[in-house]
Amino acid sequence: MDFKVPTMAEMLAAGEEPEILFWVGCAGSYDERAQRITRDICKILHHVGIKYAVLGTEESCTGDPAKRAGNEFLFQMQAMANIEVLNAYHIKKIVTGCPHCFNTIKNEYPGLGGTYEVIHHTQLIQDLISEGKLKSAGGESFKGKKITFHDPCYLGRANGVYEAPRKALEALDADLVEMKRCKTNGFCCGAGGAQMFKEPEAGNKDVNIERAEEALALKPNIIAAGCPFCMTMLSDGVKLKDMDQEVKVLDVAELTARANGL
Repeated sequence: MDFKVPTMAEMLAAGEEPEILFWVGCAGSYDERAQRITRDICKILHHVGIKYAVLGTEESCTGDPAKRAGNEFLFQMQAMANIEVLNAYHIKKIVTGCPHCFNTIKNEYPGLGGTYEVIHHTQLIQDLISEGKLKSAGGESFKGKKITFHDPCYLGRANGVYEAPRKALEALDADLVEMKRCKTNGFCCGAGGAQMFKEPEAGNKDVNIERAEEALALKPNIIAAGCPFCMTMLSDGVKLKDMDQEVKVLDVAELTARANGL
């Protein structure tokens, strides 16, 4: 990137206030594949002229893994530490690149004193497209390409966000096709319930393999994702089933950035 992403501390020191805080998340910060999605979200924010900032080293895990694993004490410790930082900066609006962060900050933090407007990056992208600030021109063309979108559990079934990512993909002028299990009947990528970190139970098929098979049955050019964990699981599943690597797994932000020549 040919621009610097400011931190909240740097903005405050300069006497400025961002319109939005970009919550990067653990995967977006440390996972090499997810870092590419993080960069594209930053490119989009920079391209449309939104004044934004990140917390940098002041950002910590939302506590989502601890809570889902049943460690409520650790979750509350992590959450309250983050809330203290967010409230100190008077944060009002947050965009996340991860549905897990989105769900936790949006639904779990208010009960602990952290109430913010929280949106997922696909919602932001869809809004920017609707406002005419993002257009599918000047970059890679997806016209005639077949794309299928995998609904992340914590974006779709947990929070009812189905249309935003699809509208963002429709703006690419691609052929959007649906898997049999989608939207309210969506099927997990295989990362949920800590399955990402363990082997499947004896006699069961890997969930990500089953999901990859569903997607590949449509013969798509691209499988679109909106979650770094889905990205990992689907990519691994596709690698095992698409030996020629003809089908690409890309985040909605990556597709949008490419279409806009970013």
